[in-house]
Amino acid sequence: MQVSSVNDVKIYNLSHGKSLPEWLSDRKKRQLQKKDVDIQRRIELIQDFEMPTVCTSIKVSRDGQFILAAGTYKPRFRCYDAFQLSLKFERCLDSDVVAFDILSDDYSKLVFLHSDRYVAFHSQHGHYYKTRIPKFGRDFSYHYPSCDIYFVGSSSEIYRLNLEQGRFLNSLQTDAVEHNVCDINPVHHLFASGTSEGRVECWDPRVRKRVGLLDCALNSLAEGMEVLSLPSISALKFNGSLSIAVGTSTGQVLLYDLRSNQPLLVKDHFYNLPIKSLNFHDEMDLVVSADAKIIKMWNKDNGKVFSSIQTESNINDMCMYPHSGMLFTANEDPKMNTFYIPALGPAPRWCSFLDNLTEELEESPESTVYDDYKFVTRKDLETLGLSHLVGSSLLRAYMHGYFMDIRLYHKVKSMANPFAFEEYRKDKIRQKIEEARTQRVQVKTLPKVNKELALKLMEEGDNEVELASRKKKGKALPTILGDDRFKIMFENPDYQVDEQSEEFRLLNPIVSKVSQKRKKKLRLLAQQDAASQEAQEEEEEEGRASSEEESSDDDKSWVEEVREQRRLLKQEDRDRRRQERKDADRNTVLLESKRSRGEQTSITADNKTTNRPQFYQLKSGEEFHSFNDVSHKQKLQKASLEERLKLEEHSETSNLADTTVGSKQLTFTLKKSEQQKKQQQAEREHHEERKKLRRSAGHLSSARGRGLAGGRGRGRGRR
Repeated sequence: MQVSSVNDVKIYNLSHGKSLPEWLSDRKKRQLQKKDVDIQRRIELIQDFEMPTVCTSIKVSRDGQFILAAGTYKPRFRCYDAFQLSLKFERCLDSDVVAFDILSDDYSKLVFLHSDRYVAFHSQHGHYYKTRIPKFGRDFSYHYPSCDIYFVGSSSEIYRLNLEQGRFLNSLQTDAVEHNVCDINPVHHLFASGTSEGRVECWDPRVRKRVGLLDCALNSLAEGMEVLSLPSISALKFNGSLSIAVGTSTGQVLLYDLRSNQPLLVKDHFYNLPIKSLNFHDEMDLVVSADAKIIKMWNKDNGKVFSSIQTESNINDMCMYPHSGMLFTANEDPKMNTFYIPALGPAPRWCSFLDNLTEELEESPESTVYDDYKFVTRKDLETLGLSHLVGSSLLRAYMHGYFMDIRLYHKVKSMANPFAFEEYRKDKIRQKIEEARTQRVQVKTLPKVNKELALKLMEEGDNEVELASRKKKGKALPTILGDDRFKIMFENPDYQVDEQSEEFRLLNPIVSKVSQKRKKKLRLLAQQDAASQEAQEEEEEEGRASSEEESSDDDKSWVEEVREQRRLLKQEDRDRRRQERKDADRNTVLLESKRSRGEQTSITADNKTTNRPQFYQLKSGEEFHSFNDVSHKQKLQKASLEERLKLEEHSETSNLADTTVGSKQLTFTLKKSEQQKKQQQAEREHHEERKKLRRSAGHLSSARGRGLAGGRGRGRGRR
């Protein structure tokens, strides 16, 4: 609940506070009410007093028990039982509601005017009947003596629908182009409609003739007022038998006596917004007018403002609970506001506890805090050395302390402690240093095998812990370092990752830079073990600066890294082959020179080792490549696609080839089994046998051809 005071009039907003979602369970709502202080302090006068998106109009039944509201989305209207302080029922509609009215004392007879020209009638059990009017409607009024409903809208005609006969009657022909609003006097049943030209036409339903015309557009304009468009009528409301209030689209409210064509009073809202709703409060002789921004309550005799209410969202409609100080608003917001003003009248009987609550709030004094003054106690005055000012005009006694000017307080504070800012600055620096220390890399013991992999896993684990703490989803999952199944990978040297292998360098083109950073980090960790705390801080600052300088190098694409690694691998391969050729040539030269001198074939130990066959153990991922393989690959690359396909078809051995990413690809052709070979041989022999036994019919075809040719020639000769 929010309390505000305008012109010394207390206004209680009973809908202020947090609203709980509808999809929450009752248990969740109870838990939130226990934890959240704002939810505990709110007053939920009527439960679920809101719409899914927007509320467009709101009304109170004549018996005061039911509150009906229409809104969207989806189009719907809700009925609230005020005596039960809860929602009674809800019905969804086919289209948006432009206006609705309650024909009975309760909710049993309702009429809805929809945006698609349909007029829907609802009874107590639900939808009853639906019909359509010729033009789009904007407002309607019900004439109780004749059971006629008058519809006004985007037409010069006023349509009449008789509910007793169940048919449309002759419409009223007017001089206006369009009609916006209408109303019927509750005393003598005079029908009035407001036009888009700024006029009010009054009709007598008994004779169906116009009996009066008010030109409100000219009367609403004051001297020196800028006119951007013609003021049209946006609201109408009768009060008694002779008074009528007219609201315009430019934000003026005009009070008329039906016996005069000049307004008694013109009240301007000064917002240049259309007047949405008009109501009269007879007990206080007030007019309550509302536009999209503000609700103003002012005296209908002199126009003096009584109070005003400003809402957080725009207002669509407003209605007052009869004979009380409570009013409801339909807003451009899911929540419908409920305001209680004790100065206008008592609370309704179904919420009479509000009177006791507001009385208790008014009795309990609230501490007033002034912006230009500082509240100090006697102890504060002693620390500042201002005890001698007690009793002077510079201090104003209040409760257990004093109020003093805020400028004097700041001046004395700076003189009493001139080094306060330096102390504050040192505290801030100390806090920053402590925060930086918590973010430093902690010294951790690394295994002897795969140190860089262990460091990488540690960094990933720290990142997961940070993300889990930010998202508040619990603890991070354990990493490989904490799993005993992978313990041997960091203890056995056979599991050491070879970073110089061809596959590692081609499949991990970015690892080179990352590994360099990790090596630097390993060196820093080693230095931190031996150095003191001051040396640690200096090294960490240098490490941070170097990491910031090297961070710009990570923007290169991985394609360039792959190309660079391929170029380096080719260069290393060429250097290795060149060195092998040089070693072979040097050994041959030495052997020939020794043989020419007649020396024995005994060779030094080094030459023996070079001539002897040497065996090497191939590591995982390595293959032997001879010079013949390289030349064969080059020939295959130069050959055409047809030749390469023929070679693959005829070759029955396996073929080993390099793929684009550096791994190996093996292609081979399966040999035929003995049974398949025997079957093919039997088929071949059977085919040869059939060839020998077959008799040729070539001579028959040639003789038959000659006979046919001769017959054709003789036939042509006879003809």
